Amino acid sequence: MVSLRPAVAWPVGQGSCQTDRSGYPDAMESHISAADAVQTFEDMIERVRSRGDVFVVEREGEPICRIEPIAPVRSTVRDLVRSLQGAPRPDDGYLDAVEEIAQNQPMLPETPWER
Repeated sequence: MVSLRPAVAWPVGQGSCQTDRSGYPDAMESHISAADAVQTFEDMIERVRSRGDVFVVEREGEPICRIEPIAPVRSTVRDLVRSLQGAPRPDDGYLDAVEEIAQNQPMLPETPWER
């Protein structure tokens, strides 16, 4: 299986979430040098295919081309389950904080509208 993590760190922290012209809401756009694109091409293409990420390839700081999906990303419930299983579990401190916040929420006032 191809790792979705790049083989090297993406060189420029210019990623931004947006809706791009390929129709992917919240696709991640990253700027990457041509040299780094060559080194990470396999991972980059996998991210485009599986997550809808968009890459702007630059040479000497000038945008040269854009690599983006041409078809919508297809995900299944199985993909969601795998993603959730691979996500880190929250630590006990986090769960304790969420429980405390939930227990200390103020009561909502009665609604003025009829039910």
